[in-house]
Amino acid sequence: MKITAVDVFPVQQFVYIKISTDNNLYGIGEASLSGRTMSVVHAFDHLRPLLIGQDATRIEHIWQDVFRGTFWRGGPVLQSALAGIDIALWDLAGKALGVPTYRLLGGKARDKVLAYRHVRCDTPENMVEHGQQLLAEGYKVLRISPTDTLADGHFDPQKAVLQGVRYMDTLRQAVGDDPQIIFEAHTRLSPPHAIELCNSIEAFRPFYVEDPIRSENPGSFATLRAHTNVALGTGEQLHDKWSFRELIEGELIDYLRVDICHTGGITEGKKIAAMGEVHYQELACHYTGSPVSTAAMLHLNLSIPNCAVQEFAPASAWMAEVTPHDCYLEDGFLFSSDSPGLGIDLNEEAARLHPPSIPDEPPHWRRADGSVNDW
Repeated sequence: MKITAVDVFPVQQFVYIKISTDNNLYGIGEASLSGRTMSVVHAFDHLRPLLIGQDATRIEHIWQDVFRGTFWRGGPVLQSALAGIDIALWDLAGKALGVPTYRLLGGKARDKVLAYRHVRCDTPENMVEHGQQLLAEGYKVLRISPTDTLADGHFDPQKAVLQGVRYMDTLRQAVGDDPQIIFEAHTRLSPPHAIELCNSIEAFRPFYVEDPIRSENPGSFATLRAHTNVALGTGEQLHDKWSFRELIEGELIDYLRVDICHTGGITEGKKIAAMGEVHYQELACHYTGSPVSTAAMLHLNLSIPNCAVQEFAPASAWMAEVTPHDCYLEDGFLFSSDSPGLGIDLNEEAARLHPPSIPDEPPHWRRADGSVNDW
């Protein structure tokens, strides 16, 4: 089963990959970067010649060749491109053998995957209303990110901490003890402010605090870990198993926020999960934002023993048309069908109706003195 074509489809802020073979089968993958999308698209100018003619069943070999076949390894752009290739190959492998991809990953370790939804946090009243609506729909885990206060258009970390504590208290009182609540700080805080936040919301029993600080420096997580008792999660900014190694081996976090669209795909996600299993850590996969990444994460999470929860958002009407799929949600859990591969497809005609978003930039935040703050 030789690779004959590698087609790239930039669709708004998403990047989809279609790998075709000489037996008239194809697999669909996602290489979305969540910003500066066209850098990934153009990475395939270099990667496509490496793939044409290769045996599509040699997934591990292709992963190693793309990753190690250049002096400059990894990084968010190349790892997102590699993720798109890897996910497409796993989809293709399932289709070629007539089985769902999770069967090829070791079979089901669980029947379904717990999902969580993000709650609006523009006002406390809207947060409570939206949170209660999601609970009524069957969701059991909510996530809030109420640290985006911009005083006079500027980010104030102290006010962000105070607002975050107030919102967490309000939501917990409104929904009671049972629902799990994830608190996301979106890497906006310094270690001292993160410590203050974590200790201030401990009484409200967060599932975990997500990205309280940037994830590049394990030493800073060691400082944070030493000063708070709440569970910690991070990882969506990390791109390979080596980036996770110190956080895992030092037991500096509890939940691995792997985004397989930035981390080399299902192949690397499975390895990171195994590393975490040794230290009793669980995956809480980050959601890149489309049904393709949802399906890929779902099949990975179904196959591993240490999955806690998966980020999820229902596909919009246009997105469901571009990427038809048959995974489904029931009572707050995600289920996979028994369709061959990942249970996804790509409507190329519909994809062309949604060209890439240019410029594709996240917000650029400033503090009151004009200095840059992480968004």
